[in-house]
Amino acid sequence: MSNKETGFHQARWNEPVIYDLSSPGERGILVPEAEEAIKESVGDASSRVPEGMKRRRAAVLPEMGQSRVLQHYLRLAQETLGRDLNIDVGQGTCTMKYNPPINEVFVTTPKLSALHPLQDEQTVQGVLEIYYKLDRFMREISGLDRFSFQPGGGSHAIYAMASMVRAYFEERGEERDEIVTTLFSHPSDAAVPRLKGYKVIIVPAEEDGFVRLSSLEEVISERTAALFITNPEDTGIFNPNIRKFTDLVHSFGGLCGYDQANANGILGITRAREAGFDMSFFNLHKTFSSPHGCGGPGSGAIGVTDELAAFLPVPLVDHDEEADRYFLNYDLPHTIGKVKDYYGVIPAVVRAYAWIMSLGADGLRQVARIAVLNNNYLLSKMRKIKGVEAPFAPGRHRLEQVRYSWQRLTEDTGVLTTDIQRRVADYGGHYWMSHEPWVVPQPVTLEPTESYSKTELDKYASIMESISKEAYEEPEMVKGSPYNSTIGKMADHSYLDDPQKWAITWRAYKKKYSGYFEPRTGD
Repeated sequence: MSNKETGFHQARWNEPVIYDLSSPGERGILVPEAEEAIKESVGDASSRVPEGMKRRRAAVLPEMGQSRVLQHYLRLAQETLGRDLNIDVGQGTCTMKYNPPINEVFVTTPKLSALHPLQDEQTVQGVLEIYYKLDRFMREISGLDRFSFQPGGGSHAIYAMASMVRAYFEERGEERDEIVTTLFSHPSDAAVPRLKGYKVIIVPAEEDGFVRLSSLEEVISERTAALFITNPEDTGIFNPNIRKFTDLVHSFGGLCGYDQANANGILGITRAREAGFDMSFFNLHKTFSSPHGCGGPGSGAIGVTDELAAFLPVPLVDHDEEADRYFLNYDLPHTIGKVKDYYGVIPAVVRAYAWIMSLGADGLRQVARIAVLNNNYLLSKMRKIKGVEAPFAPGRHRLEQVRYSWQRLTEDTGVLTTDIQRRVADYGGHYWMSHEPWVVPQPVTLEPTESYSKTELDKYASIMESISKEAYEEPEMVKGSPYNSTIGKMADHSYLDDPQKWAITWRAYKKKYSGYFEPRTGD
């Protein structure tokens, strides 16, 4: 499929930030003055606001009419791509899938969106019931005994797991300072424990992509607090010997934490309980319908066995059978406390609940089967493209994703995976390379999920094939892309290496470069 055949050309607007569109005195809505009777009844409301909460000057807000606001945001919307506009196969590891619009109706209704987190429990029984029932669903899906929805995402859930590991061994009076992970597990499984002060040991994989039990035996000891591992790993390879890994760690008294940020290929097929894990987390914003949202809004649902339930973040949601009411339970004897404000991210919880309710147990298993089928079908197409390789586990099926390599194409043409990434944008597609550092040379990670049809997978594979052909015939053209997208190739991005030059928001830019904000004085 050539770019001409796709007919794609994205709308591009030289749209300023909304503050630069501001016109002093222009208004969208003129709010009427309060009536005299109301003024007399209310009095001087501003005098009731504590001095420390009052602004020193009026808020700096853009001034513009309603139609100009609408034009501004519609133009920005035309400059974006996403699951509803294109094939997000190239999002890789982030599990972009179809999110039923009815779920957005549920989370945007004032019955939910207008709730306040400090309302009395009796006035939010519906939300608490959803939390309580989703907890039960997640127990069944994982085989674990109790879930908290406090963490705001996967890395945050790993932080909660590391915190529970520390609290567990402190309560037992044991000094353990090492956490073990594997090279192809999510990088957060190594990074987050370091934040908790652990020494992290990373076990490499062999040439076939599998970690050997003997390699794990070399590093497990009485110093081991836990094993944090992803399965299937980022390569899409599933470790069939995972129970031997967890048994080994347990034999030394350590705990086992399961990173199931990507569980799309194993729902209803394998469970953390049978694999021997003490704790596990799922990303509700990936596996369970909510859009990934470039890092949020997310929810890292974390589950544990009964032995660790007392260490979970609070509050949990429980049900008083006698009074028939749901309530927030803060009374856990060894809790690590709160890891996020209030309940957690309610919209992600509601979407997950609705998605599971709509599918049922059989539907969840079907999701996993189709996701694996789609991934291996795309794998068969990609292997036929010149310059593409799928390192590790040659000839074997993968689960929900594959981390491919363009190394051969790079050696033949000089075209890099970053060049291909920009060129894909000319076709209206998306493309994600890999976590840093790259353990696969010139990588691209593709994850079809269950949402895509055979026709869509064929289309994406044809885009990859077309770009491969372009790279071999006109490499400089690929290197100079994109041409049909809103993004551009920066000639000089050295400023990204200088924090003194960063200004990632309009307010930061004004503060840093124009002295727009006066320095604070006094308190």
